[in-house]
Amino acid sequence: MYYETFGVASVELPKIQNAETSPAKPARTVRAYANIGEFLSAHGIKPTRQRVAIATQMYERDQHLSADALLEKVNLDPATTNVSKATIYNTLKIFVAQRILRQVAIDPQKILFDTNTYDHHHVLDLDTGDIRDIDPIQVDLSDHTGIKKEEKIHGVDLIITVRNSN
Repeated sequence: MYYETFGVASVELPKIQNAETSPAKPARTVRAYANIGEFLSAHGIKPTRQRVAIATQMYERDQHLSADALLEKVNLDPATTNVSKATIYNTLKIFVAQRILRQVAIDPQKILFDTNTYDHHHVLDLDTGDIRDIDPIQVDLSDHTGIKKEEKIHGVDLIITVRNSN
């Protein structure tokens, strides 16, 4: 079943019950909502036509996209009016600030936006450019050498780079 939301068709997604769906804290996953507009509203974001179009493309699946790749996807969609690069960047900034997207700095010249906002790390294949998520329990960071006693770890953003061994 499809919902028509602000002129943009969105797929009805099943509600998923988990620890993040408490009434006091909106779920960070779009799958917990009936449509993209409801998801945005629950996170304090006004669901304008362009924001819904951008979120629809971003959340079609779990993925890591650059702003340019997202711009191309949004503007290829026949249901979307032309969206400017500035609108993409401004919307991504809002999504990151509202914690529904995670910004991943691959290097100073390449920023990706990740739909998975839960704690996790990344593996970057330098041969293909592919990036994939890995569970933080798969990486042992128990030795915090270099962390001062008066410092508290706020977060860990780990990118493991790999190359084909052949």
